Amino acid sequence: MKRAVIVLTNGFEEIEALSVVDILRRCGIIVDVAGTEENIVEGAHGVKVVPDKHLNDVKIDDYDALILPGGAPGYINLRKNERVLDLVREAHEKKKLVAAICAAPVVLADAGILKGRRATIYPGMEKEIERGGGEFVDELVVHDDNIVTSRGPSTALLFGWKLAEILAGKETADQVAGRMLRGLVFG
Repeated sequence: MKRAVIVLTNGFEEIEALSVVDILRRCGIIVDVAGTEENIVEGAHGVKVVPDKHLNDVKIDDYDALILPGGAPGYINLRKNERVLDLVREAHEKKKLVAAICAAPVVLADAGILKGRRATIYPGMEKEIERGGGEFVDELVVHDDNIVTSRGPSTALLFGWKLAEILAGKETADQVAGRMLRGLVFG
């Protein structure tokens, strides 16, 4: 069974984090929520989450994917956290899936894993991809080798379904997306 870890820090974007956790769990993926705080992590809009574990207890070898939601100031807190940057680098070196949405692709740029990669990011932050040596692509979700990036809150479901497709397989992801009425909204 596949396993993913999503890293939450104060100021995370709730829809980008929780919808992805929900989709992946519906697809049978074990998802651990790792917080940078000891007990409760508070989202950008006041939603409080009790993480499954502390970030310091995450061992990247236990996971197939590392996921970073955006949000402000969440992405700033992620990019300033050396443990997060180290985990991103380690996951990438071990060819684990590394995913970031909204402003969180700046963390991938800061970690140095976007060199020669196609990626997307929240509008107005495109230069961050280029600063990290990557190529900005104006698409809702971009998948390049082991890296997946997405634009923002409204793309969170598409991002989650792409991660589910990679981790659980297209058939499982499509079945779950169908039950979630993807076709009514996204055609």
